[in-house]
Amino acid sequence: MAIAAPQPRVLADVFGRSAVRNAVLVAGGAAFVGLSAQIAFYLPWNPAVPVTLQTFAVILAAGALGSLRGAAAMALYALLGSIGMPWFAQGESGFGGPAFGYVIGFIVAAFIIGRIAEHGATRSFLRSVGLMLLGSVIIYGIGATWLKYDLGIPWFGADSAWAYGVKDFIVGDAIKLLAAAGLLPLTWKALKKAGLTN
Repeated sequence: MAIAAPQPRVLADVFGRSAVRNAVLVAGGAAFVGLSAQIAFYLPWNPAVPVTLQTFAVILAAGALGSLRGAAAMALYALLGSIGMPWFAQGESGFGGPAFGYVIGFIVAAFIIGRIAEHGATRSFLRSVGLMLLGSVIIYGIGATWLKYDLGIPWFGADSAWAYGVKDFIVGDAIKLLAAAGLLPLTWKALKKAGLTN
């Protein structure tokens, strides 16, 4: 017996599904991540990967947009940044580099977060926390793997993929995922109160 997904499935569905709206939402999602990347700094002991607000923007946008629009937004972000748009961390652009695996991870995570969100996972805080945690793990996994092979470093140790690509970001990303997980159910409640959704 199939379980029907709630309607609208994700927040973006509240505003319709026309091609023009979808294009605007995809472009807006990419721009949101691009803007969040400009809030960035390097930790003194970690020159490989900057601290940014990107993961917050990615998981929030994916939960709101759904799988196809979310992945398309992240793919647009990656494509335009790769060919010269200066909206990677701290205004950088271009394909490759130690942190580029995280950009690839954004696309995969956005699709998976969006797909699960389409089944109602963003309507409660606890389910949203689990969803955002899953997305963060995907981003870490792909990003740290790329980092390891790009820099030729081991998985663990002082100068490792774990040290440069994961350990320094866990606390900050936990705060970001809790914020994203809280915003989505609150938005659903506000829309329901306004009579825009059930």
